[in-house]
Amino acid sequence: MYASLVGGKLKEMRHRAWHAAVMRSGLLTALVLVIGVLLVAFAIRERGRGHVARLKAELQGRNRPVEVKVTKPGGQEAVVLERTQVLESETPEFQSATLLPGRGLEVLQITAYIPGKGQVKLLTAPTVEEIAKLSSDAAESSTGGEFELPWAGALHGLASPDGRSMNTTWRRQGLNIPVGQSDHPASGVARGGLLRARRADTVRSDVMPDGGQVEAVYRAGNFDGHWPSTTEITTSVLMSGRDMEMKVVAHNTGTMAVPIGMGWRPRFAILSGNRGDLTLRLPSETRLEVKDEQSGLPTGKLISVAGTAYDFSGVKGAKLGDLNLDESFVHLRTSFLDNGPAVELRDTANNFGLRITAMTPAIRVIRVVAPAAGGYVSIAPQFNYDDPFGKEWSKDEVTGMVVVQPGESVQWKIRLEIFGLKATEAPHL
Repeated sequence: MYASLVGGKLKEMRHRAWHAAVMRSGLLTALVLVIGVLLVAFAIRERGRGHVARLKAELQGRNRPVEVKVTKPGGQEAVVLERTQVLESETPEFQSATLLPGRGLEVLQITAYIPGKGQVKLLTAPTVEEIAKLSSDAAESSTGGEFELPWAGALHGLASPDGRSMNTTWRRQGLNIPVGQSDHPASGVARGGLLRARRADTVRSDVMPDGGQVEAVYRAGNFDGHWPSTTEITTSVLMSGRDMEMKVVAHNTGTMAVPIGMGWRPRFAILSGNRGDLTLRLPSETRLEVKDEQSGLPTGKLISVAGTAYDFSGVKGAKLGDLNLDESFVHLRTSFLDNGPAVELRDTANNFGLRITAMTPAIRVIRVVAPAAGGYVSIAPQFNYDDPFGKEWSKDEVTGMVVVQPGESVQWKIRLEIFGLKATEAPHL
């Protein structure tokens, strides 16, 4: 018993001594501060290593669905030009343009505000996510508006035994061109150039008061051995409320001449689904004759369209009707007040129109494709005829391929305008 009493007294004395030494002297406060500093230092070190972030992500994300990233079209992010609509606007306006630097700066989609209808998509095309999932061959036939280079339209030649390429000749130099599955390999036809398969080396975008601009540079070289010399391509799109300017410059960076053809192939949607609502006006009275619809190979003859179903050259143009169109119109003319040959597509059901003006003299062809059972109209301003290297052409006929010497450049440029169909809004005819 006495031992227990003595032990209790000693325990009480130790407690009082510790309390006096620590609590009253402030040592406990110092110990707490030291421990706190050590914990903060440890946390900072672990955060720098990413451990805290990972731990937090794991704790917060256990019950969250896993996000699956969609492959970017051509391996590069899409660029979207956007502008703010004018309040209570009574005239059509462009609102946005979606561009794909990973596919030659293809114009995948253009949206516009149409009075009485709201926002509409002007091109028939998949979404960015959808086109990223498509195979390269499937994407060729699903695009909204791709730039074509170093030739536009169709290049004809001799198909290789495996059907994966075709061979043609320019100035006695043989060219081996890859052929997509959608190009009917057995026929030896390659379409749309080689730019759509390339990623941009540099991309720059600028925001402007009424829209914006995107510029992409492609150091294409010799297009993986398929084209002469070496070429650098600069493509730009400038959008504002009422018009869009598109420009492509091809610069010969090599030591030998290079043939260049360029174009843009948009597919404008028939918004109402009724071709009877559309009127087309073309600055040409001449089209190229072809041997048959399947091959599209030109015969070398030029045909007058005057008085035929293909005559859209009148002041007011002509209705599309049920005509199946797949034609190249040449010998373009410029009206007195225009800056170049101009094409108009008017939608009377939705009270607006689109106008494409060729701003460079080297644009010699307007290719129009409008399948009778399709939901689009393609209007492609381009340099060259189909089969520009063919022997069917007379020596006097300029087939549109521009020969660019070393160190020189050639430019392709158009303006796309949107307008209402009221007399005071529509451009001059």
